[in-house]
Amino acid sequence: MTDLALLSVTEAADAFARGEASAQALVKASLARIDAHDGQVNAVIRLDREAALEAAAAQDKARAAGAALGPLAGVPMMHKDMYYRAGRVSTCGSRIRRDFRPTRTATVLQRLDAAGAIDMGTLNMAEFAQNPTGHNAHFGDCHNPWNLPYCTGGSSSGSGAGVAARFFAAALGSDTGGSIRLPASICGATGIKGTQTRVSRSGVMPLSFSMDNVGPLTRTARDAARIMTVISGQDPLDPTSAPEPVPDYEAALTGDLRGVSVAVPREWFFDGADDVVVKGFEAALDALKARGASVTWLSCPSLRAIGTYVAVVSRVEAATIHANWMREHPGDYATHLSGRLYGGYAIPGTHYLEALSRRGPLLRQFCREAFAGHHVVATPTLRMRVPTLAETDIDASPDNWARHMAVSANTRPFNYLGIPTVSIPCGFDDRGLPIGLQLSARPFGEGRALAVADAYQRETDWHARVPAIPAAP
Repeated sequence: MTDLALLSVTEAADAFARGEASAQALVKASLARIDAHDGQVNAVIRLDREAALEAAAAQDKARAAGAALGPLAGVPMMHKDMYYRAGRVSTCGSRIRRDFRPTRTATVLQRLDAAGAIDMGTLNMAEFAQNPTGHNAHFGDCHNPWNLPYCTGGSSSGSGAGVAARFFAAALGSDTGGSIRLPASICGATGIKGTQTRVSRSGVMPLSFSMDNVGPLTRTARDAARIMTVISGQDPLDPTSAPEPVPDYEAALTGDLRGVSVAVPREWFFDGADDVVVKGFEAALDALKARGASVTWLSCPSLRAIGTYVAVVSRVEAATIHANWMREHPGDYATHLSGRLYGGYAIPGTHYLEALSRRGPLLRQFCREAFAGHHVVATPTLRMRVPTLAETDIDASPDNWARHMAVSANTRPFNYLGIPTVSIPCGFDDRGLPIGLQLSARPFGEGRALAVADAYQRETDWHARVPAIPAAP
């Protein structure tokens, strides 16, 4: 019999709907996998074992009574520990909020609950979601399930590692500079950040007012499409959420790429790239061609300016959000994070306003450069091979700073532009660590990016591979 923990979101939901697996059995399979391996991976902060089993029993009872089932009914999920659930501790990966109990529940969690998903608890993350590697000085570093000394990517470290390790079918992460796509790429999962404003941020810890995104990490593009259909859409509690209608993203996944044109920018994304990553990316382009897509390499000069402005916006906005805590609890931050926040206070307001004012014009310029006659932009998610935790630990040595920041070089531009972007696995490097393919589309083009990602996954099986994790001692 198939281990139920190995089922994807759509497989688990469909098995539950058909009566082939109970919600309680699905949750117990996930719990068993966590018990066996999380001692090594350290993906979990809080495991709500009894609450999850009670919610699963309620789903089983509802199905037995013939009640209508939501599209995620019975599916075990966990979430980055920055999504508020009323009455339950949300640490945000920090010492400052180790006892924080919110009085409200995030809109996205309410929507997942209504769709029948089973919330099993919260996941490790970078402190206040502010590093791209997954280090955490307070809860311990999260480890890559493919090779434990290697980093997971961040800041949604537990979300990426847990999905890859098959601890649960899917997880919510957040993405301000790549924090969904980096763990997806580095751990071998699928992750999507939607168009800026596509998903409500109400009840979610903020990092950057204008660049935060909510989104899922999953096994497959189809899983991501189903979850995005559930969580997307306008929310009166988030005045920045867009009123754009939400399509059925899953219905658009046909596997057919005939007539689809893929653009590949020559600038930025390949600067100093490792050969094994470039080869994996080029092989991914060949797989897209096999599905009927055409590929065009082109020039996007706007990327140079974008790379500068994105850092200005995120640093100033993060420093503003943390101003009171930085005055009252400066010693409660990890060394690297306090250094990052202090740097935000030194950026002149004129530079910040310039960076904000240039976003619209640069988005229009990038769309002219990249999307004129093309449907998606393809790049490597990460330029480099997956680094170790030691190689990217900037608290241990400032000499690691350049490598630490290089991790997110290819993801940050799409946060500044605010366009939907997916990362999917597209191979493994010479050390057996995953390589990621990044696919971006025009604003509100999530369906297009997911359709290309799904077609690629029909052509390959990288997303289906399971890491051999040592059992916890």
